[in-house]
Amino acid sequence: MIFADSHTHLYADEFGNDQEAVIERAKSAGVNHLFLPNVDRETFDPMMKLCGNYPEVCYPMAGLHPTSVKADFRAELDFVAESLHSNRIRFVAIGEIGIDLYWDRTFEKEQREAFAFQLGLAAEYGLPVVIHTRNSMDVALEMIGGRHDPLLRGVFHCFSGNIEQALKAVDLGFYLGIGGVVTYKNSGLQSVVKAVPIDRLLLETDAPWLPPVPNRGERNEPSYIPLIAAKVAEIKGVSLAEVAMTTTKNTLELFRIIK
Repeated sequence: MIFADSHTHLYADEFGNDQEAVIERAKSAGVNHLFLPNVDRETFDPMMKLCGNYPEVCYPMAGLHPTSVKADFRAELDFVAESLHSNRIRFVAIGEIGIDLYWDRTFEKEQREAFAFQLGLAAEYGLPVVIHTRNSMDVALEMIGGRHDPLLRGVFHCFSGNIEQALKAVDLGFYLGIGGVVTYKNSGLQSVVKAVPIDRLLLETDAPWLPPVPNRGERNEPSYIPLIAAKVAEIKGVSLAEVAMTTTKNTLELFRIIK
């Protein structure tokens, strides 16, 4: 079985001592495709170095994370735009972008501006978007719906909304990113997974965060994707092989990876 981790921060400092071993464990577990969202300028070079070292496994994105939207956000957005304009690198998505109203609402207006700008970049370059929403799902859905762009596509990463929000996202043509939280007993995500067609689901770790049971409390890593897949299979009443095949196909089609 072949799996894809549609969202992993494998360039993070938490993997500084054993990055190669982590990738080898992922490959041994059948997780052969790793998609890396950018956060800001500080993470760009480590991400690109990793993708350069493993070009057949790791795929980069360009984007500004909402929690990195500060007073200098326009310079950060210029960096994203310049990276895309350079044409030297093939990015698979604009991400990680979105709205985060959980940690700090000081730059809420700027977050909205940055999100809208990056949605525009996605339209300009014909790339999917990888969206972070925390306490902001309705805001993000409204902004995306308000663009009336049937070509806009992407995934709501680490989906944490309710069934109604999930179905709205699917109606807009988006996927839902399902990670380790689905294995948590009272997360509420299991009912969402049950309600949404499997052809609208992607698997992800968001490593090094949010590891699945039974590894909760540890550092997360891509080799845990089969644990997440097994829980999805249980919820959907299908085989692990079907979950692997369908979610990997969904991921490669979204990011336009030809294998």
